[in-house]
Amino acid sequence: MVVPLDVEVMVAMPGPRPGGLPGLAGVEHVGFTVPDLEEATRFFVDVIGCELVYSLGPFRSDGEWMAEHLDVHPRTVMRELRFFRCANGPNFEIFEYEAPDQRTAQPRNSDVGGHHLAFYVTDLDAAVAHLRSHGVRVLGEPTTSSGASAGQRWVYFLTPWGMQLELVSYPDGKAYEENAPVLLWQPQREEQG
Repeated sequence: MVVPLDVEVMVAMPGPRPGGLPGLAGVEHVGFTVPDLEEATRFFVDVIGCELVYSLGPFRSDGEWMAEHLDVHPRTVMRELRFFRCANGPNFEIFEYEAPDQRTAQPRNSDVGGHHLAFYVTDLDAAVAHLRSHGVRVLGEPTTSSGASAGQRWVYFLTPWGMQLELVSYPDGKAYEENAPVLLWQPQREEQG
């Protein structure tokens, strides 16, 4: 059983905050590195249902460009990158790198640098059944949130290479929305126009 911590809900005003990035308009994309670009593309297209939009690469440098611009080993080769669109929301970009000092262990959520990508679905149970029918490892059963996130159900799952992803659904909204002057972005609001 998960026991939520008592936390004060802080609500941000829309638009960039004073002292923030000038011209901030939103999140354009999220990027992450995968061990095998072809496997990852098949997974995101065939299982998740994303669309491959375009690819670029390879990129390498004989000088210090990779270290200077990407903070990676100077002899790193970025074999290819691919951009995807998954219905509504930010785009995402996957990379396949080759580097002399490359680490290959997947971080857990509890590790520094841990991360996950969450997909909003309108029917969580049908989406979980779909993942399982494709042999995807789903971590436990869907969980019902409480507190400010009451009304939400979610579950984590793993890609074939071990990256953590999440399904989330809250078709009737979340509890925090009742009195919030600013609402978190939600795919279903965009669909309603």
